[in-house]
Amino acid sequence: MRDLVEIGMGRTARRSYELDDIDIVPSRRTRSSKEVSTTWQLDAYRFEIPIVTHPTDALVSPSFAIELGKRGGLGVLNGEGLWGRHADVEAKLERLFEMADSDDDDRAIAYLQELHAAPLQPNLLAAAVAQVRDAGVTTAVRVSPQNARALTPQLVEAGIDLLVIHGTIISAEHVAHGDSEPLNLKTFIGGLDVPVVAGGVSDHRTALHLMRTGAAGVIVGYGSTPGTTTTGEVLGIGVPMATAIADAAAARRDYLDETGGRYVHVLADGDILSSGDLAKAIACGADAAVLGAPLAVSAEAPGNGWYWPSAAAHPSVPRGALLPVALGERPTLDRVLTGPSDDPFGSLNLVGGLRRSMAKSGYSDLKEFQKVGLSVHG
Repeated sequence: MRDLVEIGMGRTARRSYELDDIDIVPSRRTRSSKEVSTTWQLDAYRFEIPIVTHPTDALVSPSFAIELGKRGGLGVLNGEGLWGRHADVEAKLERLFEMADSDDDDRAIAYLQELHAAPLQPNLLAAAVAQVRDAGVTTAVRVSPQNARALTPQLVEAGIDLLVIHGTIISAEHVAHGDSEPLNLKTFIGGLDVPVVAGGVSDHRTALHLMRTGAAGVIVGYGSTPGTTTTGEVLGIGVPMATAIADAAAARRDYLDETGGRYVHVLADGDILSSGDLAKAIACGADAAVLGAPLAVSAEAPGNGWYWPSAAAHPSVPRGALLPVALGERPTLDRVLTGPSDDPFGSLNLVGGLRRSMAKSGYSDLKEFQKVGLSVHG
């Protein structure tokens, strides 16, 4: 049933689709956007809007996580980021912005790597977690597969609600270097008292394997944003998001049947820049979207109008660039999420655009909207 094309003698490839390749097909019924619900629930935690942050220091400080949490979204703090390594993060970021403003991209990335080479300080990380937790919003922290075993006990003790194990590409068993024991996610997740979201994945098989580990949610994609994420250039890896989301949604359906009713949430992470992209990601089967640059334009984001993915600070293979996403006056987070908007291309009022798309298509909640008709260009 897969649409294979021959790319040379004896070599085939699967035809796949980006979000830009598809459109939502409205039904014969429409409804008022006031009758539309964008709520969803991950394990025991309910959210009013289907928006999760990419875990980068350009976007998520403890204060930003609190502000997004108050508005019904989920801010994910980078457990291996700057807030756990430096007491004066704002001053360090100001120096980074000076380098970025001077168009010295190589120096800026090198400085970012230098900042992340500082050792993690458990007291700083615990204080960042406590700041979010004490504000009364859901507290989520990201760790890499390589460091999950070492960092998770500290995070659980600090009081996190959700753990996000997030890498560019993730599998059910991370094979460590040398004599280190591989991280078996099923065993690891089974021993935790907090729900886990894991990713990214790009295909049905890997998504299903991750669901079988006991993860509460699976991230699809690797946060690709044109101009910022360079994983394609560095590793040659690409994730066509429409196809990847649909594949993961099919894995979710198979796992639901396999377990007799256990639902694992699918979070789309990549190529979502506008309210229309957000709507198409949900229509392909996502329960929520992981956003980076679209939220980094807000005045509350610590990046001061600059954005870079978390992979930009990799010590030996950086896969991201610093990109100015907001020049001059920046809109508030409220305007980015719920308007009002004066942008005709959907970069503001993201949730309002999603609600309007659902209403125009005749659907009243996110799970129903996943059944909307789709068309492919050409």
